Amino acid sequence: MEYQDFINAVATRAKVSTDQAATLTRATLETLADRISAGQAENLAYQLPGGLDDPLRNPPPRRGEHAKSFGLDEFVRRVADHPAIDRALAAAGVGAVLTTLREAVSRDQFEDALAQLPKEFRQVIEPVGAGGGQRPGS
Repeated sequence: MEYQDFINAVATRAKVSTDQAATLTRATLETLADRISAGQAENLAYQLPGGLDDPLRNPPPRRGEHAKSFGLDEFVRRVADHPAIDRALAAAGVGAVLTTLREAVSRDQFEDALAQLPKEFRQVIEPVGAGGGQRPGS
């Protein structure tokens, strides 16, 4: 998946402009990098096109070296802390970005990352095929 395809898919899912989708994507991937292990973030980044890999490889500095443990509400709040993103936009965007991420990386890598998150994250990710995107490999 190319950078623009990813952003267009997020824009369609979140019902926002491509500029907003790009901002949402960066904020969500940065927050994800803070929530999962650095190794897992690197594995996801490796499979993403240029422009999408950087927020996972070089998120804002962590206060500690290890991934932080927080739930979906805190995840959305942290995404909403970014400039130009409000709480409603963050809530819609997180699911759109995570669903698109599932389509952009291998099934195993996505499942490995998801395994590091509370089960509540699954509720914001569209079922496979629901968004008209491609199905991950079996």
